Amino acid sequence: MIVKMGPTDPEELEAFLDAFFSEQMEKLHVPGAVFVLVKDGEIFFAKGYGYSDLEKKKPVIPDKTIFHLGSVSKLFTATAVMQMCEQGQLNLNDDVNKYLKHFQLEEKYPEPVTVANLLTHTSGLEQQGIETGVRNESELVPLGEYLASGALRRVMPPGEVIIYSSLGMALAGYLVEQISGVPFAEYIDENMFQPLGMSRSSFKQPPPSRLASDLAMGYRYKNGSYKPYSTDYLSIIPPAGDFYTTATDIAHFMIAHLQDGRYGNSRILDEATAQDMHQQHFTHHPRLRGRAYGFSEWFENNQRAIFHDGGAPGFNTRLFLLPYQNLGFFVVWNSNTIKLHWELTSQFLDHYYPVQNEHTPPQPSADFRNRTGCFTGSYHPYESSKTIAKLSMIFEQIRVGNGSDGTLTVGSNRYAEVEPLLFQRTDGDSYVAFREDYNDHVTHLFFGTAAYKKLRWYETTVFQLGLIGFFVLVFLSACVVNLLPVFGLQLLHIPQSSQLLAGLTSALNLVFLVGLAVAVFKIDQWEFVYGVPPVLTVLLVIPLVTTILTVGLPIFAALTWESEYWSVIGRFHYSLITLSALAFIPFLRYWNLLGFKVFRISENSRKTQIITTGACME
Repeated sequence: MIVKMGPTDPEELEAFLDAFFSEQMEKLHVPGAVFVLVKDGEIFFAKGYGYSDLEKKKPVIPDKTIFHLGSVSKLFTATAVMQMCEQGQLNLNDDVNKYLKHFQLEEKYPEPVTVANLLTHTSGLEQQGIETGVRNESELVPLGEYLASGALRRVMPPGEVIIYSSLGMALAGYLVEQISGVPFAEYIDENMFQPLGMSRSSFKQPPPSRLASDLAMGYRYKNGSYKPYSTDYLSIIPPAGDFYTTATDIAHFMIAHLQDGRYGNSRILDEATAQDMHQQHFTHHPRLRGRAYGFSEWFENNQRAIFHDGGAPGFNTRLFLLPYQNLGFFVVWNSNTIKLHWELTSQFLDHYYPVQNEHTPPQPSADFRNRTGCFTGSYHPYESSKTIAKLSMIFEQIRVGNGSDGTLTVGSNRYAEVEPLLFQRTDGDSYVAFREDYNDHVTHLFFGTAAYKKLRWYETTVFQLGLIGFFVLVFLSACVVNLLPVFGLQLLHIPQSSQLLAGLTSALNLVFLVGLAVAVFKIDQWEFVYGVPPVLTVLLVIPLVTTILTVGLPIFAALTWESEYWSVIGRFHYSLITLSALAFIPFLRYWNLLGFKVFRISENSRKTQIITTGACME
C-alpha cells in the first residue's frame, strides 16, 4: 500500500526551497535557477531564484525565462515514438532498419537493433560526444544526413547492457520524421506542444525570435568569476538534446505523464501506453534501478520515481516524477555544476518522504573473504569510443577493493554480499551487482543503471599514469643527453645524426604529453561538442611526425652496438630511448591519439564529409 505524502502547504514548501537554494546556489556558484512542482494535475508551486542574465540583472521568472534543457529532450522523443506505436505506425520490437529508407545500421551482430533498444539505451550504439553541435545556423544539416554519414557505430550486441546513447535517441527521433513525413520539431509542436498548451517551447534551431529575448545565459564559474557561454550553440541531433522551454510549460508535460497521458481535456497518450512507457523494461539485475521507455528509474526512501537529467553548455536540469504520489518536480539552473540536483532530490525526499524504520546492516558472508579477489580491481563505464574521448577511461574508473571485514569497498562505500554477485551497502539500501562470463570470471560491475567493465591490469589508472611518467622521464633524459650538444654541451660522444634524431623525437613526444595534459585540464568539456578544439588538433599532428621519426631509431641503435660508438651505459641509454619511442606508438594507438576522425559539414555543398587527419584508428 502506497502512503500519500509530500508537500501540502505551498508556503511551507517555499520556506524549504528558499533555504535550500540560498545555501546551494552560493556554495555551488549557481547564478540562477527555477523550480516547479506539480501535484494532482495542477501546478502546486513555481518560483525562480537568482538571475538568468548576470550582466543585465534579469531575474528568473518561471513562466517567462527560457532555458536550454539538453537531454530532457529525449523524453519528448520517446513520447513521440510511443504515440506512433499506439497508432500502429511503428512496432517497438521491429528491427530499426525496417523503417530506414536512406541508410541502414550495419549488420555487425546477429541480433538486430530494435526500436525498444533505442528507448532503453540498450542498442549497443556508441555514445558520440564529439562534434554533435555547431555555432552557426549555416552549418546545420538535416538529421538524417548526419546520421547517414557514419555517426552511428555499433560497438556491442544490443540488449546486453545499458550504454547511454544520444545518437540512439536521435535515431528514434529520425524514425518519427520518416514515418510522419514532417520535420521532428513540427511533429512535436503539433502533437505535444499544442495539446499541452506549451506556447513557450520549441525544438526549432535556432529558437524562434519570440523566445530569443528571454533566453537564459549559461555560465561556468572559473577563477572566482562567472564566464558566460555563447548563446549560438545549436545541436546537430535535436531529438536528443536541443529543447527550449519555461518551467511552467514543462509542468504541463509532467502533469500529462503523471495522469497517464491526459492534460485537461487533451490526451497525448492512451492510458495503457503511458503506463507501459513508465514501467521498467530493462535492468542489469532485479534489485537495481532500470530503464523505462525514455525515463530512468530512481529508488530512494521507499519511493519509486522516473526521471531524466539534462545538460547543455552552462545548463543542468532534472525532471523527476513520483507516479504513485501523482507528484513531480522540475529544476533547471544556469551553471555547469551537476551537484545541485543530487542534493535537492535527497533533501526533498528526506523532508517529505522520511523513512521511519531503522536500517539493518547486511551481514557479510562467512566465506566471502576467500573470494574477494574475484571482484577486486578497477572498473570503467562501459562506453567504447573510437575517438580521443577514450582518455576519460583514465579518470573515470571505480576501484573495488577488499574491505578486510568480509565486505567490498566500492569507491568510498562498503558493500556486503547478500546473494551471489549481489551486494548491499552496509549503511543503506542501495545495491551493486556483478556479472561473470562462462569461465566464472567477473567481467562487469553494475551500479544504478550504469554498466562498468572490469579493466585489465594495463588499463588501470595506476599503470597508465605510471607508464606516462616513465615515458616522460625517458624522453626528458633523451633531451638532456642528445640535445645539449646542439648548444655546445657534450655529455657523451654520440654521432650527430643519431643524437639529433633521438633528441628531436623525444622532445616532440614530451611536448605532446605535456601539451595534452594541459589541454585536457584547461579545455572546457563543452568545446568538444563543436569538434576537436584547434589546440588539440595541432597537438595531434605531433604523434604522426614522431611515429615516422621513430622508424630510424632502431637502425641507429643497432649501429651503436655494432660500431661501439660510445660507452656501454650510453648504448643502453640510447636503446632505452628507442624502445620507449617504439612502445609509445601502441600507447598512442590504444588511446586513439595516433590520428583522429571527426565529422565536418561543408558550407558550400551542405553535405556531410568525413575528413581524415593522419592515420584514422578504427
